[in-house]
Amino acid sequence: MSSEQRPRREVVTGVPRSARRPPGHTHARSEISEHTTLGATYVRSLMRSQLRAALLALTTLVLCVATLPLLFALPAAFDGEPLSPGPVVWGTLGFAVHPIMWLTARRYVRRAERNERDFLRLVEGR
Repeated sequence: MSSEQRPRREVVTGVPRSARRPPGHTHARSEISEHTTLGATYVRSLMRSQLRAALLALTTLVLCVATLPLLFALPAAFDGEPLSPGPVVWGTLGFAVHPIMWLTARRYVRRAERNERDFLRLVEGR
């Protein structure tokens, strides 16, 4: 042994450099949970697509229901008598309006679920 002692060597362990991510890359989930500008943009995008789907469904239903009084007043324009609330009115309401409402609601739910699925794919990075 020499009169001088050698410095003690220490071994440092950590994540291999090849396993580390580049410093600028973060997942969308952390962006959202940390309330960053990018995370707010992701959430705003989801909200905008959900609002667009809701407004489309609402517009469809309003157009469907708002035209009914015009449809029922149409016979009065030709022969002078308004349509009586009989089988024609109830048939129109039952066999024309309700299926349109059901289809519109079904399409809205499917579109909202697709928007959420796309957002989840974006957040999870798939």
